[in-house]
Amino acid sequence: MTDYLLNALVTLFVTIDPIGLAPMFMVVTAGFSAPARRQTAIRAAVTAAIILIAFALVGERLIAFLGISLPAFRIAGGLLLFAIAYEMVFEKRAERKAAQVETPDRADDRNHVAIFPLAIPLTSGPGAISATILLASQAPGIGGLAGLMAVIVLMVGACLAVFLAAGPIERALGETGRLVVSRLLGVLLAALSVQFVADGIQAIIRGSA
Repeated sequence: MTDYLLNALVTLFVTIDPIGLAPMFMVVTAGFSAPARRQTAIRAAVTAAIILIAFALVGERLIAFLGISLPAFRIAGGLLLFAIAYEMVFEKRAERKAAQVETPDRADDRNHVAIFPLAIPLTSGPGAISATILLASQAPGIGGLAGLMAVIVLMVGACLAVFLAAGPIERALGETGRLVVSRLLGVLLAALSVQFVADGIQAIIRGSA
């Protein structure tokens, strides 16, 4: 159980990348008052948590309903996670996320910023959703699934903390610190994604034997 929860913690941490969301939050909430920025941060975090928990609970059944085998989804999810790791190592992810950010109309669209782009796709994006479904499929019983949901809440809570302290964190890390952290997490995520692919291939081989 401990190994599973540790793996879930590391996987979701590197896929969600709370620290990397700090500059994006500052961009999309530029010009907001402090209360409006805090309200946006809370709404984004709650929305992202609901999405990820929902996929943890029903994601595996959903892909089964669509006729997708779990080993195939593991391989696809692993490849997707590897793509994210590649972007992190070679500093492509920040560019892609920045391109997803749209400057909202501060008068009319302020409430929508929390949903898009903060909750989706910056916090609960395709990589985090894929990782959540894969981790839920490997959960050792009900206790493991409950632990996964606790990890999800913890990671989203970390995102909320980063949102509320985005400015000081960005200044503390600096450009060099951000680059070092991003690359180290990218290498770790690459190894985890390869393990997902290997597990999927082994499951397919066992199923066809």
